[in-house]
Amino acid sequence: MSFNTSLSGINAANADLNVTSNNIANVNTTGFKESRAEFADLFSYTNYGLSRNAVGTGVRVSNVAQQFSQGNIDPTGRSLDMAIEGEGFFTLNKNGATLYSRAGNFQTSNQGYVISPDGARLQVFPPRADGNGFDVGRLGDLQLLTTDSPPRQTGSVDVMFTLPGNAAAPAIAPFDPSEPNSYNHSTGGINVFDSLGVSHVQTSYFVKTANPNEWQAYNFVDGVQVGAPTTLQFSNSGELLTPPGGSIDLDPYTPATGAGVLDLTLNLAGSSQYGESFQLRDARQDGHAAGKLNEISVSADGVVFARYSNGADTPLGQVALTTFTNPQGLQPQGNNAWAESYSSGTPRTGAPDTSDFGQVQSGALESSTVDLTAQLVNMIVAQRNFQANAQMITTQDQVTQTVINIR
Repeated sequence: MSFNTSLSGINAANADLNVTSNNIANVNTTGFKESRAEFADLFSYTNYGLSRNAVGTGVRVSNVAQQFSQGNIDPTGRSLDMAIEGEGFFTLNKNGATLYSRAGNFQTSNQGYVISPDGARLQVFPPRADGNGFDVGRLGDLQLLTTDSPPRQTGSVDVMFTLPGNAAAPAIAPFDPSEPNSYNHSTGGINVFDSLGVSHVQTSYFVKTANPNEWQAYNFVDGVQVGAPTTLQFSNSGELLTPPGGSIDLDPYTPATGAGVLDLTLNLAGSSQYGESFQLRDARQDGHAAGKLNEISVSADGVVFARYSNGADTPLGQVALTTFTNPQGLQPQGNNAWAESYSSGTPRTGAPDTSDFGQVQSGALESSTVDLTAQLVNMIVAQRNFQANAQMITTQDQVTQTVINIR
């Protein structure tokens, strides 16, 4: 019986060495979680239970538990390298099977899908059809766009300015944009874009009238007047009263080529009249030309953006993270992936940086949690346990031999 007891000790020490060996082998494996061999003692039971003076019959391996602690996050500078800082697993789909991983060393397939090194596709919440947020009710494969960003026609030009309160009517009338003395001030050229992404120049000219706090605004695109002059009326305190809300709908403009379309609304909200000098405080428009893909970036909340040379940012999806009640119950699948099991509990999927889900850090990888020094110490301890049990077998053999030699 004592031979079997020592043999169980040898087997347990050997299992401990195997676990330690596997940890050391994966010291540089991205997202690897070290394992720990756990043991339980053995006693022989009878139909009457365990007697008070029973001696144990050895040891067995009760569990090889992976330790899901946070690994160090090492920057790489590569946009498709992602690390999770906090709770959660990347959600992957491989041939219809759902897998989970902490390794974020993703790459692209020949079809543009973002995949793990073994071909599992990264799952994201796809953008909503209306462009407002993401559909957290379903998952989809993340596929990177490789096409150019289409142009966007300018629909609104926002201009905010301050006109001088002491201005006088111009000396020369009528207004002529080629005659600087026929107007008081202008916004200068603001680049706007037609439906084909062709750039045009929009300019507004301001002419003080003889009436108190009243101005005329003339609007041009590429030197062509679009719409009749608009009256700007300010209050005695300098607030813009007319037009209501500061919105001016300009006449549609057809470029000289006749190809594109340009239909603008001029927004003067926030403009005022006071002081002694003209100030153009803001000038912006909402269109852009066609652009080429510059980079892919990922925000802390897991939103994957395609960034283009024209300044456009197109959201491609939001990385889906999954947590479990008992992560140690996950079933290892190899290739840095785990699968759901009965012991792990039901998976719960959500967006990064919400609830108890961690943040996604782009351009970085989570390193292995293996502490090499600790593993080397554990290796020495397991080796000594193996030697001690082997020595115990030698001792039992000597005792048995002594008994056999008794005459």
